[in-house]
Amino acid sequence: MSNPGHIPKDLPGLRQALDQHDYLADLALSTALFCALSLRQPLLLEGEPGVGKTEAAKALAAAIGSPLLRLQCYEGIDSSEALYEWDYPRQLLAIRLAEGSGRHLSDGDLFTEQYLIQRPLFQALRHQGDSPAVLLIDEIDRADDEFEAFLLELLGEKTLTIPELGTFSTKNPPVVILTSNRTRDVHDALRRRCLYHWIDYPPLEVAISILRRKVPGATQQLVETTAGALGAMRSAKLHKPPGIAEGIDWLESLRLLGFSKLDNQALGATIGAVAKYREDQEAILSMDLLHDAS
Repeated sequence: MSNPGHIPKDLPGLRQALDQHDYLADLALSTALFCALSLRQPLLLEGEPGVGKTEAAKALAAAIGSPLLRLQCYEGIDSSEALYEWDYPRQLLAIRLAEGSGRHLSDGDLFTEQYLIQRPLFQALRHQGDSPAVLLIDEIDRADDEFEAFLLELLGEKTLTIPELGTFSTKNPPVVILTSNRTRDVHDALRRRCLYHWIDYPPLEVAISILRRKVPGATQQLVETTAGALGAMRSAKLHKPPGIAEGIDWLESLRLLGFSKLDNQALGATIGAVAKYREDQEAILSMDLLHDAS
């Protein structure tokens, strides 16, 4: 397979490109992304909510200068929402206009790409460019078994057949990133077709670096104590431990309100940015959080 100019030719090059787009990936995650990019094999990213799975796909797309095509999964999603569907209102309008002028439209007139609504999977296969599109299939664990089976065929064949138009293929297959929060197990058949990586919570020093980059206006003391507090919260038995995404929102809130350090007043004013359950908020407020974070 050729190596288009936008694609880093080696692992250090990809790590540098990700870093330039403010995504700090460790060696293991960078390696998984590089293999997915080079081999065009789907990559399944699992981890707790808020650890940066979706952001990894966004950063990869930015790093190679390609569009990110995102398919958000949910219970009941089907192929029409993922692949394509016909624009029936436009077809009906075309029929009425033709009838008004005394013309007759055949199926060949109505079932053309002009009336085709392209969804993310179709757009990814049809993408034209030096670098491949990055297709993000987000929260695949929310979809059902039938949709997983549909994905198996599409990801395996990298072709798409539309009965009215024929079969579409691609010479530059997309880079496919699937994410899962493990609300249910993804089936083995899909796992076998994917590379796999688990994204864990970042260690303290990495968390500090991420927060510093994402919220540059915050003081160093505030960044460090916020990162420490996040770690202390994850050590507690919370219903929903905060990820780095919640940490960024929390630090942004602290900065917006003018806090230069994390104290009890700052914690009480902004706890809703980091803890989204009442029970978790009560548990956090009852902890000696600021001492644990120091």
